[in-house]
Amino acid sequence: MTRTLTKPEDARRGDAVPRPRRVGRSKASRAGGQLHAGPLTYVVLVLFAVGSLFPLVWSAIAASRDNNRLAQTPPPFWFGANLFHNLKIAWSDANLGEAFFNTTVVAGISAVTIVFLSTIAGFAFAKLRFRGRGALMLIVIGTMMVPPQLSVIPLYMMVAKLDWSDQLQAVILPSLVSAFGVFFMRQYLIQALPDEIIEAARVDGASSWRVVWHVVFPAARPAMAVLGMLMFVQTWNDFLWPFLVLTQNGNPTVQVAVAGLGRGYTPDQSLIMAGALLGTLPLLLVFAIFGKQIVGGIMQGAVKG
Repeated sequence: MTRTLTKPEDARRGDAVPRPRRVGRSKASRAGGQLHAGPLTYVVLVLFAVGSLFPLVWSAIAASRDNNRLAQTPPPFWFGANLFHNLKIAWSDANLGEAFFNTTVVAGISAVTIVFLSTIAGFAFAKLRFRGRGALMLIVIGTMMVPPQLSVIPLYMMVAKLDWSDQLQAVILPSLVSAFGVFFMRQYLIQALPDEIIEAARVDGASSWRVVWHVVFPAARPAMAVLGMLMFVQTWNDFLWPFLVLTQNGNPTVQVAVAGLGRGYTPDQSLIMAGALLGTLPLLLVFAIFGKQIVGGIMQGAVKG
């Protein structure tokens, strides 16, 4: 920036003093101001939102109709008058009250246990130095490549030997650990937890468990919230293994209970959609309540990283 010096006689004559030029807003915005979305961005976002909401809206439309109307061409594209009637029938026929309770217990215990164990294991793989760390981490990642269907027969034999058929522990026990959770927490703690903080806690005389409780858990809280939400949704939507070891008349989960709806020579699609809609509503409610905390945790973790 250059200054314009004025002489005293020029100031006495009242000559206009030249003013510095202002930088335009466009240049300032390019230099570091906020970016503004254009019309194309809004169009793309609207299309993605409509595509994401369409299955849920279609389930509600199908649940509000009868089976004969769903079989016609073209299918209905607006709500009918049978929504609450079909929801009531689905709730009573599938015993969804007990199924919701069982699924909440299974998903809650699995999510809390996975988050706790994955955080400890992720901290060990990320910050502790021990022999065979790389090989063990490769084994953990390798288990993610194995299809879960290959473990069905050994698990079923184990459940049958323990006499756990049609009991919730048969579903809870295989879902207490997650290789993805260990890998997820390891990758997060590598960036979010500086080595200097751990060394400072060691110098102050903190034991390993105290470091985990007072240093690792507070630093990993955003990732723990995200991982807990993902594991809760995954366990809630799990179908194959609960369908094999649980029955609809015993201790069903939501997916097992909904699978028994609409059975017959002609499946009642409206009743099936009503049950699927009821099974989805709790997840939507959980995300509506804790969505801001989860997104805030992701952003906080991104800033730390």
